[in-house]
Amino acid sequence: MTLRAGDWVQVRSKQEILATLDRSGRLEDLPFMPQMFKYCGRSFKIFKVAHKTCDTVNGTGGRWLPGGIHLDLRCDGQAYGGCQAACLIFWKDAWLKPVSDGSDIPGSAPAPLSRAATPAHGCLESDVLQATSIESDGEEAYQCQAVRLPYFTRLLPWWRLDQYVADYVSGNVGLRKIFDGLVYSVYCKVTRAYKPTLGRPGRWLYDWFQTRRGGTLYPRHRGRLRPGDVAPIVNLNLQPGELVRIKSYEEILSTVNFENTNRGLFFDGEMVPYCGGTYRVQARVAKFIDEKTGKMKYMKTPAIILADVWCGSCYSNKRMFCPRAIYSWWREIWLERVEEVRDIPQKTTVMEQSPAEL
Repeated sequence: MTLRAGDWVQVRSKQEILATLDRSGRLEDLPFMPQMFKYCGRSFKIFKVAHKTCDTVNGTGGRWLPGGIHLDLRCDGQAYGGCQAACLIFWKDAWLKPVSDGSDIPGSAPAPLSRAATPAHGCLESDVLQATSIESDGEEAYQCQAVRLPYFTRLLPWWRLDQYVADYVSGNVGLRKIFDGLVYSVYCKVTRAYKPTLGRPGRWLYDWFQTRRGGTLYPRHRGRLRPGDVAPIVNLNLQPGELVRIKSYEEILSTVNFENTNRGLFFDGEMVPYCGGTYRVQARVAKFIDEKTGKMKYMKTPAIILADVWCGSCYSNKRMFCPRAIYSWWREIWLERVEEVRDIPQKTTVMEQSPAEL
C-alpha cells in the first residue's frame, strides 16, 4: 500500500492479523500487542507514516522500518504492568486496509479479548498474551514494542536524503518544518566546525535570526544551576484535566543544571517550542518500563504529561523528523496552574408591569 498521513484505514480482523504473526506474536519481529486487538474492525486516520523511527534503547540514532504506520493510538500499558509512558503504537501496513472514510464496516466489530485458541498459521491469541513478558534475573521483563525496537528496525544513517523526501511525500512533515530543521542543522555543523570563534556569538546570532522570523530560540542552551546547587522543587499536585502554562525558556533554564536536568529529569531541546504555551494536564507518570532492560521503574516524584505536547524531532541529532511523537515529561516547577475563567450566567431581570399594561 502507498499510504499517507491523513488517509483513512481500517484495522483488519483478529483472524486476519493472527494469520500474519509467528508463534511469538510478531510480524517481522514487530510485536502485535494484546491491547491492539480491541481496535480490530475499526477505522482510523493515519497520524504519521512510520517509515523511520528513533532508537531509544541503544541510542544509535535513526532506524528504518519498512511498512510502518502510526495511527493516533497509544499504548494503555494494561498488558505491561500498568506502564504510564503512553507510547504511540506501531502498526504494519499488512494489518490495515484502506477505506474511503471513517465509517466502520458493518459486522466487523472486534471480538472480546480472551485466551481462547484461535487457529491461524501457528499463532494463537494466547501466544500474543504470553509474549508480553519474560523472566530476567528473577524479575519480570516486559517485551513491548518500545523494548523490542532494535529487532524490528535497522540503522538509518542521518545523511540518507531519501528519508527526508519520504518525510515530505508521506505528509509527515511540511516545508516550514523542513526549513526549520535545515536552519538548525546548518548552524550546528558550522559552529561545531569553528567552535572556538563561533560558540557564544553563533548562539546569539541564531537567537537574533529566529526572533526576527518568529522561530524557536536555540534549543540547546545550558542550564544555569551551578555545581553543588540544589535543584528547586515545587509540588502543585496537578491532576488530569487541569489547565497549566509552561514557564518561559529562561525561567526553566534557571531550574536545571549544566546537563539540563532537574533531579534526573532531562529538559530536552524538543520541549523549547512549547515554552510559554497553555495546555491541559493529560496524566501523571509514576512508573514506566525501562526500554533497555524491559523492567519496571518507579519515579521518586511523578512527572507530568500534557495533552498534545510531544517530541517533534526538529532538533534531534541523527534522528531528524522522527514521527514517533514521544510525550515530553515535565517537572511541576516548569509549569504554573492557570485558573480558568468560567462564564457566569447573567441574571435575567423581569420588569414589573403596571396593571394598566396587563
